Amino acid sequence: MKYLPLNSSIFIQNRQRFIEKMDKKSIAIFNSNDELPTNGDQLHTFKQNSDLFWLTGINQEDTMLILFPDHPDATCREVLVLVRPNAIKEKWDGHRLRKHEAQAISGIQTIVWLDSLEGLLQPWIHLADTIYLNTNENDRKDNHVPVRDYRYAQKMKAQYPLHQYKRSASIIREVRAIKTSFEIEVMQQAINITDNTFRRLLQFIKPGVMEYEIEAEIWHSFLSQRATRPAYNSIIASGDRARTLHYVDNNQECKDGELILMDFGAEYGNYCADLTRTIPVNGKFSRRQKTVYNACLHLHQYAASILKPGISIIDYTKKVGDEATIVFQKIGLLRKSDIKNEDPDNRAYTQYLYHGISHHLGIDVHDVGTRIAPIKAGMVFTVEPGIYIEEEQMGIRIENNFWITKSGNKDLMKNIPITVEDIEALMKRK
Repeated sequence: MKYLPLNSSIFIQNRQRFIEKMDKKSIAIFNSNDELPTNGDQLHTFKQNSDLFWLTGINQEDTMLILFPDHPDATCREVLVLVRPNAIKEKWDGHRLRKHEAQAISGIQTIVWLDSLEGLLQPWIHLADTIYLNTNENDRKDNHVPVRDYRYAQKMKAQYPLHQYKRSASIIREVRAIKTSFEIEVMQQAINITDNTFRRLLQFIKPGVMEYEIEAEIWHSFLSQRATRPAYNSIIASGDRARTLHYVDNNQECKDGELILMDFGAEYGNYCADLTRTIPVNGKFSRRQKTVYNACLHLHQYAASILKPGISIIDYTKKVGDEATIVFQKIGLLRKSDIKNEDPDNRAYTQYLYHGISHHLGIDVHDVGTRIAPIKAGMVFTVEPGIYIEEEQMGIRIENNFWITKSGNKDLMKNIPITVEDIEALMKRK
């Protein structure tokens, strides 16, 4: 890992929060992700199962976690399973965790090797009535690959058919959505790295630069600050390409007079930042660009002002849509007749703002959490309204990350330049 060791209290506290929701006489089993092939004998870079990492802090492949809080033997209530270090494999692939190293990372004292698990697991399961199995659920996921979680569930049901089975995801969705102060500290580090990188880009960008050169600067800045990687594929979209929400080709020239939309964020300690800024390639907004940018900034600030405990994402999105309708009239995008005749299921403002305003953020950039139930203190959301105008070949989006508090929210990106004046001043200094 490139990042500095995290506080093991993160994972100790997370496990306790999960255990408190488990049924009596139940056991929960979590698996690491597969190592996935690319072609030939090559593998994709390993990315740990988010739920397993959230509970243990372990990034190593072939890892398992077993939680059995009612086991009569206290040493069997939290068990971390690791692949046994192999001298030959380590010569090829590098160091594998020893027991004392895994104990320091996770706070789990009982460590067993994977090749000895089978004889231990069966008697534990015979003491349990309920087995929690993980499926790494996410409402946005569309995965047709039979990943390890699902294969393991099939194996367990065949081997122990008379036990009661439950989805750990029903608990994970609830507890992972609420971030502890320990987790926020790690997220803030990812955000600070992203902040430094954005300021670097303000000095780097000028007419004639290529989108991929900007992406290269992001990679360089992230890695030089101990980030693991970008939290997602960076979107570097100049000119009309900014209207494509997930534009990742990043292969065109940034031209004088254009705006460039940059959506990127660092991953640090497996936690994500998610920033979007739209800036002028030449360092100076035109009058129209400034008007539309400030309209988007107004929507951003309005959305942040109503993102509080008690509101649902559905109601929140509707209110932002109502405000967007007013704002889009003021900047000449909508007429009164457009609004009067709009379809309630396809409102007029969505011609220029055609995506959601916020999503959960955490270990996953689109983190788990409800979109229906009321928002709760402790959740972290993006706030990212945009304005996309085809006839003007312009796309603007502004995004910050907010931690929900009992009385409102805290802008974790409050120090990152956001106003026209601050952006222009910083770009002028180069």
